[in-house]
Amino acid sequence: MTKDFHLLPESELVALDDLLAVDTEDRWQSFYANRARPCPFFERVPDENLVAWSNEGRFPVASGLDIGCGNARNSVFLAKVGWSVTAIDYSSSAIAWARENVAESMVDVKLEEGSIFSQTHWVASFDFVYDSGCFHHIAPHRRQRYIDMMYTMLKPRGWFGLVCFAPEGGSGYSDGEVYERRTLGGGLGYTEAQLRDFWSPTIHIQELRRMNDEPSGSGMFGKPYLWVMLAQKR
Repeated sequence: MTKDFHLLPESELVALDDLLAVDTEDRWQSFYANRARPCPFFERVPDENLVAWSNEGRFPVASGLDIGCGNARNSVFLAKVGWSVTAIDYSSSAIAWARENVAESMVDVKLEEGSIFSQTHWVASFDFVYDSGCFHHIAPHRRQRYIDMMYTMLKPRGWFGLVCFAPEGGSGYSDGEVYERRTLGGGLGYTEAQLRDFWSPTIHIQELRRMNDEPSGSGMFGKPYLWVMLAQKR
């Protein structure tokens, strides 16, 4: 399996989408349907890094996009501190849960159901784009397009936040094994060097660290098998 995916015609990329479609579609349409699932990020609390960035005033409150929003725990936090928030998730069950949480929290969040790859109209639309747990589920052949889209959606000097698997948090599959097995195995884990190699050409990384370990009841989510990254559009 070639790693030069950017050289492949769109027809071959679509064929790779189809190869992984069952893994992708079945997983996310059922994942959020079982709200009793023992999943640490089902707790309705924001990421510890998001709280820290807000408390530190790392960037001004403005327009934000929450990608792969799940039950909207981070979207609700951003809205509560004054952001104008748009949130998107591929899973209809996630959006249904998010809609309930937004209503219960009495905040305003614009919810969208669908693939981030179909949102080509979001050009220079957001001051802050946040991805908590989506990037490590992006297939290798769509990785560069995803990175390019994040850059395109940000306003000039906009900010991008990322939470994704470190190696021990992911499946351990190489790019080639993803296609041999026809699955990402629950998500790909990346090294610090890989993340810098992926993202540094387009955005300026200002923070890249392991997520703090937050115990249940702290009011925040945090697991040390995840990376936290904050970057600014060049």
